[in-house]
Amino acid sequence: MQFLDQLLRFLQQGLAAIFNFVRIIWNWSIQQIFAVPWGQLGTLPLWKIVILVAAGCAIIYFLYRAGSELLDAGQKALSAFATLLSVLVKTLPPILLAGLSAAGGAYLINHVNF
Repeated sequence: MQFLDQLLRFLQQGLAAIFNFVRIIWNWSIQQIFAVPWGQLGTLPLWKIVILVAAGCAIIYFLYRAGSELLDAGQKALSAFATLLSVLVKTLPPILLAGLSAAGGAYLINHVNF
């Protein structure tokens, strides 16, 4: 049991570290996107406007890719969750019968004497 507890704690810490790293990257990226001088489009020289438009196109493209991957992953996660619930419901009768068998056996062993 101690091994299982340690394994679960290790997995929990690993997942927490991964999510923390992802959070740091997302926060940094959002700060960088908002740091671009989007409101100064009319006051910039032409070459800076071209860079700003190119950066905007790149940002939109990468956000679209990230969004479509998140949507795909969300659909797969929802499908996996539905499958898990279905399997849990399907296993209820055998689990219930196993518990009833154990309860019946324990009752006979503890209370019936021949």
